Amino acid sequence: MGTKEREKIRCGVAGVGYLGQHHARIYNSLDSCQLAGVYDPDPRARSAVSNAEDCEEFIDLKTLGESCDVVSVVSPTDRHAEVAIPLMEAGCHVLIEKPLCVSLMEAEEILTVAQQNKAIVQVGHIEHYNPVMTFLEEAVDQPKYLTVERLAPFQPRGTEVGVVLDLMIHDIGIAMSLVGSPISKVDAIGVKVLSPTEDIANARIVFENGCVANLSASRVSEKKAREIRVFQNSGYLSLDFMNQKGHLIKKEGIALNKKEVPVEKGEPLALELESFIQCVQGALTPKTDATFGKTALEIALLITKQINITL
Repeated sequence: MGTKEREKIRCGVAGVGYLGQHHARIYNSLDSCQLAGVYDPDPRARSAVSNAEDCEEFIDLKTLGESCDVVSVVSPTDRHAEVAIPLMEAGCHVLIEKPLCVSLMEAEEILTVAQQNKAIVQVGHIEHYNPVMTFLEEAVDQPKYLTVERLAPFQPRGTEVGVVLDLMIHDIGIAMSLVGSPISKVDAIGVKVLSPTEDIANARIVFENGCVANLSASRVSEKKAREIRVFQNSGYLSLDFMNQKGHLIKKEGIALNKKEVPVEKGEPLALELESFIQCVQGALTPKTDATFGKTALEIALLITKQINITL
């Protein structure tokens, strides 16, 4: 093995279902990475991805951790902590899919273990790596009101948690980042349709600076949508995270001028993993680190608690 090959970051994936297989594919495509292998408790899933990506198939987490520098944790949400913690203890940096975990107690444990082992933790709030978010971060200035709609058809995958932790948590993180103010009040409502927890939810978040965010999420919709509208004194923005396009309506004198937003398109998951690898290489703090993930989880759990009172 040459020097160049030895310098590559050894990557692994724990959990290679629908999403994990794409983590493996992208790691395998990055010049700075070597896909060391994959692990999944389902032998058929790990064998299929191992064959597709021509990498090793690990039969337990311990050997995966010993063979990797970084690992994506793409297990069901209620197993994130039990998968990520031993990997960090084995010396791995981890990208944990969102939400970080299912409780604040688990979140504290993840943060503690990460600190003890000097592990970089990035939470998979993928929209923060979407080029649409890059544009929003530059264009949004003192927003007064924002509304976000996230709709998806029903899939059994992900129903170990309600729609707030499954889908709305993306938009909780987006709103927190764009508004940049502490939250003063949350009102929420939810409806069960096909799963034991809420499948449709709406939350109204009031920030201390007066901004209001109205978030709607459904995983029993006939269509897919991931759209945001942001209203501020200079005008408003309407953007589509899924199709990576949108428009800006800007106030100019007493007129409103509409123009298309120049979004440079890219695969958000690839951009997210590239950012993670850059953080590992440069010992940098990820944009969506464990502290960010814990804060978003805290708000999501507060919303879920309010919904559970009415279910």
